[in-house]
Amino acid sequence: MFDKTVLQNGLRIVSSSLPHTRSVSINIFIGAGSRYESDEIAGVSHFLEHMLFKGTKRRPTAREISEEIEGIGGVMNAGTDKELTVYWAKVGDHRFAATLDILADSLLNSLMDPKELEKEREVILEELAMTEDSPADIVNILIDEVVWPHQPLGRDTGGTPDSVRATKRDEIIRYMEQLYVPQNTVVAVAGNVTHAEVVDRVSEYLGNWESRPFGTWYPAQIPDDTPRLRLRSKKTEQAHFCLATPGLSAAHPDRYVLDVLNAILGEGMSSRLFLEIREKRSLCYDVHSYVHHYLDTGSTVVNAGVDPSKLDEALRALALQKFYDVCRRQFRRDEAAFRMILAESRAPGKFLQRCFARRALHLGVDHARLVAEDADVLHFRGNHHPRHPLPVLQGALRAGRDVHGGRGLALDRELRRP
Repeated sequence: MFDKTVLQNGLRIVSSSLPHTRSVSINIFIGAGSRYESDEIAGVSHFLEHMLFKGTKRRPTAREISEEIEGIGGVMNAGTDKELTVYWAKVGDHRFAATLDILADSLLNSLMDPKELEKEREVILEELAMTEDSPADIVNILIDEVVWPHQPLGRDTGGTPDSVRATKRDEIIRYMEQLYVPQNTVVAVAGNVTHAEVVDRVSEYLGNWESRPFGTWYPAQIPDDTPRLRLRSKKTEQAHFCLATPGLSAAHPDRYVLDVLNAILGEGMSSRLFLEIREKRSLCYDVHSYVHHYLDTGSTVVNAGVDPSKLDEALRALALQKFYDVCRRQFRRDEAAFRMILAESRAPGKFLQRCFARRALHLGVDHARLVAEDADVLHFRGNHHPRHPLPVLQGALRAGRDVHGGRGLALDRELRRP
């Protein structure tokens, strides 16, 4: 269960009270990411995320900020994605107010010291270089470039070494002013704290944050041309590959159907991909599938790493119509079981938490994010459906849609209201 409040300045607050715990997790989500960036400032969202914990007027150094939280056993960090930037901390419940103060201070009063910025620029370049040493990371970047070519959504979140070197301090500040506004922000809290206390404290630290007009994201465009291919040659022990098809947006009514279908296809050791490609054919160690739901589009991706000499065999195995016939037969066999699982779930949210249990192994940061996602407040703008529906979804898991869709989508609609 969660509670939601919207402050007068447009800041959204969602919380889940967990009185049996002794900790509190705080997430501050900003509707800012790589798909909000022009080519000239690619990576600026990530650069800005690195700078916010580098010092404020009250806490002039990064060390002072980190020691206030880590010194009492807490943890803190931040992350940037294509549509979101998140700043988070997890601490003992008695430190909730003090920790929220630190996060709010960093959000509103970062110094953006020029010397620190130049130092952090070198750190980010090292981070990009680290990604280049990981073929498993590279192939997932390449597949986004294939699905959304020549546009912000298809770019690496961190930008390129050239764009990071070229980014100026005033460009970072201008970008922050355009998107870091209360109407474009969600504060999610989970732990041993009441919603009333959360609202009081957030109002105290962020209630005076001035609202103003803010920027938006670049729409996604999926070309209608023939299948596309990207190759990157590196001397590695394995050949990593991804196969992708357009998926469903975060607002599409069938997004939950696709999530369940993806679980059958490529999540876990009982998935069809694992059983066929690893267990039966012994072609790889890791094979899986995943889905991305963005504001106006999405993708479904199959990923694996194999010995280069087995690459052709692995691709042929995945391309065989026989494999998908097996998936369909197995799905029909499993449909009764899925009906039972759905029927036993007392609420759609409980079923979703089962589906995403690995994302919530501890009641902490993951739970705070799940609260925000269930409350549907992370979909900052847009209610578009993708131009290309996923063909394999036609007629699939209609039982799941019928059982889950009613109350779940009604909840979504209710929480979209101001």
